[in-house]
Amino acid sequence: MNSLFRASRDLLRASATRGYASASFPDRKVAVLGAAGGIGQPLSLLLKLNPYVTELALYDIAGTPGVAADISHINSKGRVKGYAGEDQLGEALKGADVIVIPAGVPRKPGMTRDDLFKINAGIVRALVEAAARHAPGAILNIISNPVNSTVPIAAEVLKAAGVYDKRKVLGVTTLDVVRAKTFYAEKAGVDVGKVDVPVVGGHAGITILPLFSQTVPTPNVDLSPADIDALTKRTQEGGTEVVQAKAGKGSATLSMAYAGALMADACLRGLNGDSDVVECAYVESTVTDLPFFASKVRLGRAGVEEVYGLGELNDYERAGLKSLVPELQASIDKGVKFVQEA
Repeated sequence: MNSLFRASRDLLRASATRGYASASFPDRKVAVLGAAGGIGQPLSLLLKLNPYVTELALYDIAGTPGVAADISHINSKGRVKGYAGEDQLGEALKGADVIVIPAGVPRKPGMTRDDLFKINAGIVRALVEAAARHAPGAILNIISNPVNSTVPIAAEVLKAAGVYDKRKVLGVTTLDVVRAKTFYAEKAGVDVGKVDVPVVGGHAGITILPLFSQTVPTPNVDLSPADIDALTKRTQEGGTEVVQAKAGKGSATLSMAYAGALMADACLRGLNGDSDVVECAYVESTVTDLPFFASKVRLGRAGVEEVYGLGELNDYERAGLKSLVPELQASIDKGVKFVQEA
């Protein structure tokens, strides 16, 4: 079990060179909103293993006291408390440094993005309104789909409350990166632990654009244009692949929890002053003409401290970028409209 614990921590910190045993970190509170759900429970488990987390607040409409009791028995330093129901939401949020929001319904077979939006948009709006009141300085990690719209919703809510800081609102697109790394390593015959693939754009279908031309290391086998196209499409449709494999009984909860834990860990490392903490995230951006866009960002004490450009794209990637713009713009507009017309 000790080796499992150490391995889990090593995965979360995303670096084999840092030691935790003798390190001292500032107290950090992380709140998980939607902690009793399919993503929330494994995500909370992974965050309990994170040595940067001093206090872990688990919130959901029901079920969280049991989840918290279960996770609290794990022998890592973070204190855990469960909060259930709207009357306890404020206390769950109070003093949070990072708020991770996986709340909402998962995608199911036959469900359109519009179906998903109608349910999850209201949930995200209510939770972010509460965050604006009780933890206005926290970094928000938004997992709730459709991320292309829920991040603009969060931004509009915070603007209306007078507490918007573009550096502290991030859509978690880390799962797209995790998938691209995994699929590329399998096809290219390289060590997945050494792979880096920038994934830009958004977080749904064709708005997900992995930049395989910028991948390191180079493949051990020749990858044809057809191979790259297949890798791109598999990355874009990774969620559908899992939904179909689970035969309608679930979505990508476990891999999403892992990806969410990676992003939360990166935000915590940035807050603690680690240098060169770089991840892909969906943020307010001027990289393209779109107001929100996923690209590499550098995380620091203020949240997102630098948004990186796209680098050199090949013809295939330029075509993908052109194709994704209308759909991503429509999703952004939909989120903004949802709040402004409420």
